[in-house]
Amino acid sequence: MNEALSPNIIEVSHLVRTFRIGDMTVPALRDVSLEIARGDFVAIMGPSGSGKSTLMNILGCLDKPTSGSYRIDGIRVEEMDRDQLADIRNRKIGFVFQQFNLLARTSAIENVELPLLYANRFVADPHALALKALASVGLASRGDHHPNQLSGGQQQRVAIARALVNNPQIILADEPTGALDSRTSIEIMAIFQHLNRQQGITTVIVTHEPDIAAYANRNIYFRDGKIVKDEKVARPQDADRELLNFAQPEAVIFTEP
Repeated sequence: MNEALSPNIIEVSHLVRTFRIGDMTVPALRDVSLEIARGDFVAIMGPSGSGKSTLMNILGCLDKPTSGSYRIDGIRVEEMDRDQLADIRNRKIGFVFQQFNLLARTSAIENVELPLLYANRFVADPHALALKALASVGLASRGDHHPNQLSGGQQQRVAIARALVNNPQIILADEPTGALDSRTSIEIMAIFQHLNRQQGITTVIVTHEPDIAAYANRNIYFRDGKIVKDEKVARPQDADRELLNFAQPEAVIFTEP
């Protein structure tokens, strides 16, 4: 499929995912179909065991469906082998996780450089690209700091910079504010909104928190492996405006990567 023919970067059709536990077959996703437009900002919600994390793993090419079709940027991926999936992940997707997943003994800039080491292409100056990604999340001056020298919010910004360094078309974030306080959570959502609105990066987050989902343009609710509600957010919360409600805000500088 030529991507110019479709406004959707993610297309899921009749997706089923089951797991074998002993003699039992446990359904995690039951006939899920959805489309996500290029440049959209989507929050996926639901209780534990609802299937949202299973869906996120499939969208991120970390798992394969039992049946059904998944196209990313027009490319059908469910029948790809491990190397092909790794290439798709590296070229098109940036991942952000709740616990940051930074290497403890490695500086911030070296953490951000890591995806470039696995890129199936020549990178002339990975250090410069990593520094540019750090600057885009307001951490250009913290490149030589190790994770234990950074706050939780700063560590999550390093993780976002790492997700950005390969210039992905999609960011997938799994509970990206789950380990952060209220103010820092809004700062992180401000970064996601800047990336989505200014750079057009399609953003999909999994969250348990309605307050966080309110920053997205669309909320999809899962229960028992099915989509039970899919609704547009008429007026998403603006994170920059919300930060004005907090005294003594931490300076966050956004620049184009």
